[in-house]
Order: sequence, then C-alpha cells, then structure tokens
Amino acid sequence: MYKQKKVGIVIPAYNEENLLPRVIETLPEFVDRIIIVDDHSTDKTGRIIEEYQKHDVFKHKIVSIRHEKNQGVGGAIATGYKYALKEQIDVTVVMAGDAQMDPADLEKIIDPVVTGQVDYAKGNRLFTGEAWDIIPKHRYLGNAFLSLLTKIASGYWHLADSQSGYTAISLHALKSINIDRIYKRYGMPNDLLVKLNLQDIKVKDIPITPVYNIGEKSGIKIGRIVFSLSFLLFKLFWWRLFHKYVIKDFHPLIFFYLMSFTLLPSGILLGIIIIAVKGYISITWLILSAILIISGMQSLFFAMWFDMDYNKELI
Repeated sequence: MYKQKKVGIVIPAYNEENLLPRVIETLPEFVDRIIIVDDHSTDKTGRIIEEYQKHDVFKHKIVSIRHEKNQGVGGAIATGYKYALKEQIDVTVVMAGDAQMDPADLEKIIDPVVTGQVDYAKGNRLFTGEAWDIIPKHRYLGNAFLSLLTKIASGYWHLADSQSGYTAISLHALKSINIDRIYKRYGMPNDLLVKLNLQDIKVKDIPITPVYNIGEKSGIKIGRIVFSLSFLLFKLFWWRLFHKYVIKDFHPLIFFYLMSFTLLPSGILLGIIIIAVKGYISITWLILSAILIISGMQSLFFAMWFDMDYNKELI
C-alpha cells in the first residue's frame, strides 16, 4: 500500500530473461501486485517468473499471465489493465521488462494519481538536461517529432515524450476507457492519450531519468515506426475531433481545421504549379496562392489555439 492506496505494476515482458530479474528485485516494498504479462516469449522469461513466484518475498505479489500468441506491448499492457480493473487496484503502473524505467522514480510517478491531482501520470525523459547525451540521437529526434504530432492528435498540448511507457493510471480512468479498443502495438501510449482526452481525464508529465545501455535490446526501426505512427496519429486526430467537437460537444474549431486542411494544400499546390509553368505568370495567380496559404495557416493556428484553450483544464 502507498498512502492507503493499492498499487499494482504491470510489466509487459517479451524475451526479457536477462533484465526481468533486475526489474522485479528493485521494485519498492509498497507495491501490492506485480502483474507480469509474458507476451509469448521464446526464451526463459516464463521459467524465471515461475522461480520468483516460489520466493517468499514475491509469491503473494507476483501474478503471471501468459499470452498464447504475441500481441505486442499494447496488447500485453491491456491484459495487465484488465487484471488490475478486475482486482480494483487503485493505481496501476506500467514498467517495461527491460529495466529502462528507474524504480527510484516510481513514487514521483504515482504520487499525483494517489493524491487525486490527476488520473494519469507519465514519465518524461526529455525534461532532463542530460537527455540529449543519454538517449540515442535518432531515438531522441524521432520521439520529439512524434511528441509534437501527439500533442496535436491528443489535445494534451502540455505533454512531451509521448513514447514513454512509464505511466500510472487511476482506477477511475481505467473504468472510463474501453481496454479492448486500445492499440496493441508500439503506438499504444499515443492511442491511450487520445482516448483519455475524450473522457476529459487530467494528465501530468513527471520528469524521470533516462536509462539506456544496460543490456537492453530494441528491435524498433525508427524510420518505420515514425511513418506508421504518423499515419495512426493522423487518424486518431480526426477521430478525436469528430467525437469530441461534433458528437460530444460541438465546437467551431472543427471548421477552422477543415478550412486549414483545404486552403493550405490548395495554396501550396497552386504555388508549385505556378513555379513549374514556364513563360508568363499572371500576378493574380501568385496573389491567390499567397492568400490561400496565409488563410490556411491562420485557420490552422486558430484551430490549435481553440483546442489548447478547450483542454487547458486537463492538467
């Protein structure tokens, strides 16, 4: 228990035989449940979990769930969330099985959720001045780009480090979302933020220490991930706008976004055509292209400002 609240840790684990013991052994004593979801590992991960379940210290804490088919990190987290929801755990934390999340930051992550300040807290590795030196450059830049897109898609403009998986969620927030609809792969944190925004859940970023080069292995290909998640975020962006500002509570910002996505591309396309055409170019067409681009940019900025203002209370 932590401040009279039941705390559970969901650990998605796929082939983490080397680092999973480190994660388990460094967890604070106040953790009530350690929910390890073995996402159909092909190494000794399952055997290691069984061994820890025999220890007196862990046998009443560790809950082992194994997937018969690999579902991805989002699917593993969703399974852990379902268990936490069934057991009515007050605060559910997600920590990866590769030991890249420092247990020393755990109290900072859960404290705003435990005290009721917010219903969802997430770690932010980009807040620290050492982040640029610690995090591999290609991952830092890819994360920064996806964080910008996630701000726009989710409506949580104050958040950064969208790909951080070190999170804490309240029982209330878990009950407010459809866990079965959570995105099953690497875009799960982004998808969850969009769904939480639709339910007006308050979210907070917590500065945490980046942890790298401890033996973790990443199969993530940044280029492919950035491309696929950009497309996912584009779809989530329109999904949130439609459900939040059309169905749930109408807001005119939807028109400003539609105008920007019409005027801006039209102006740019017209400008490209004008440049490509050889010979005499009428000044009228140049002016029209400029007007379309400027109007499109203004509409986009107005829409973003309206969205920021509407969601300013969710911090």
